[in-house]
Amino acid sequence: MAISLQKGQRVSLDKVAPGLNAAFIGLGWDVNTTDTGGDFDLDASVFLLNSNEKLISDQHFIFYNNLTSPDPEKSIKHMGDNLTGEGDGDDEVIIVDLRKVPTDVNRIAITVTIYDADKRKQNFGQVRNAFVRLVNVETKEEVLRYDLEEDFSTETALIMAEIYRKDGEWRMNAVGAGYQGGLQALLNRYQ
Repeated sequence: MAISLQKGQRVSLDKVAPGLNAAFIGLGWDVNTTDTGGDFDLDASVFLLNSNEKLISDQHFIFYNNLTSPDPEKSIKHMGDNLTGEGDGDDEVIIVDLRKVPTDVNRIAITVTIYDADKRKQNFGQVRNAFVRLVNVETKEEVLRYDLEEDFSTETALIMAEIYRKDGEWRMNAVGAGYQGGLQALLNRYQ
């Protein structure tokens, strides 16, 4: 049975999922019926950060236009853009092979932004049931899940969670932090 994380909670992946080699990171959401006049397009992305919590290079920003990490093993893969978010379950998925992530990647920030949010007058207050979950790729077992419970009524970018190295092991942190300014706000934070 999956562990349900609370905001700010940190867990050791070695302790909750011994032997975990590769993780399937699923992100999902539903959109409230609104009269903003436009469709919602939410985008999951990950930032591969060094020990100073900065983006290692532009190629270390993984999103719908850069689907794989730059290392030879392509240890992190975005499985593609979902333009509508319709239906149950994961809307976008990222695969992380923890064994192959290069040692200069210290932290993997998992984020969601609303495409063209300002132009479409949209924010995360119009989104519900947002979650991030970590699934063991080999066993298909859901290990961790974090359901966002706050109402981000002005924010257009969210850091959902982070996977990071500490004392030689991988850990996960349920962040749940919102930002105004969409994707650019996250780029500014990490560059």
